[in-house]
Amino acid sequence: MAKHNKKRNTAFIYEALVREVIRQTIKKDTPQRNKAIKILKESFGKNSEAKKELELYKVLLHTRGLDEKTAEKVVSETIRQYKNLNHQQIFAEQSAIISTINKEFSKGVFNNFVPNYKNLATISQIFNDSLNPKNKVLLENKIVATLTSSKSNVESEKPSSNLITQTFVKRFNDTYNHFLGEQKELLSKYIFSFEDDGAEFNFYLSEEIGRLKEVLQQSQTLSEIKEDVNLQEKITKVISILNETATKSLTRETLIDILKIQDLTRELQS
Repeated sequence: MAKHNKKRNTAFIYEALVREVIRQTIKKDTPQRNKAIKILKESFGKNSEAKKELELYKVLLHTRGLDEKTAEKVVSETIRQYKNLNHQQIFAEQSAIISTINKEFSKGVFNNFVPNYKNLATISQIFNDSLNPKNKVLLENKIVATLTSSKSNVESEKPSSNLITQTFVKRFNDTYNHFLGEQKELLSKYIFSFEDDGAEFNFYLSEEIGRLKEVLQQSQTLSEIKEDVNLQEKITKVISILNETATKSLTRETLIDILKIQDLTRELQS
């Protein structure tokens, strides 16, 4: 079976960059973190061929719970759509990303731990026409088995040493140990939002804004707040900020506002 070249696996490059964002965030190196985010946004924009390829990887990587017949059709259709991509353009875009990573960071980015690496390698190989028929069918069957499973196998793929994971988590917690639990969760989901184009984070943010508004509105019924006109006005203004946040794109400033509001609501609750 042909050796898998991870630097020519678009999904692996994407995942490695996501991990670099996390790594630089933990190190508190904002300039380097922003560089990694910039590369992600520029390289996987809506019109890039790499983005189209990445979406096909995600279909096979994240889909679960299908019946066998449907899973086989999904694999077949995904391969068909992959063949219709502009592979010369993909190669050029990959080369540009690799060059930028080597220039702005180092080759070490490609050594970042990617938990779903084995699945990404398998998907890459079923996209490969040079694979012999027997191996191709065996790998496709492996993907079908994954698509028909009830949950992701990513959790079973862990770093070779538990110490690595423990150290990672400890450094993350040490960095944010002065934050409230809900603030840590907000920041964590924001950092990881690059993995699914922000879908999970946006859902969480919507829920959290709703929770914060409810706490603030309930606080307005408290006698001590009712009697303080100035405080009433401030709370009304904060609710207005949350309403605006729910209807526009999230910025760094907006994220900071929400962290402050989380602080305020915790005080009101106590």
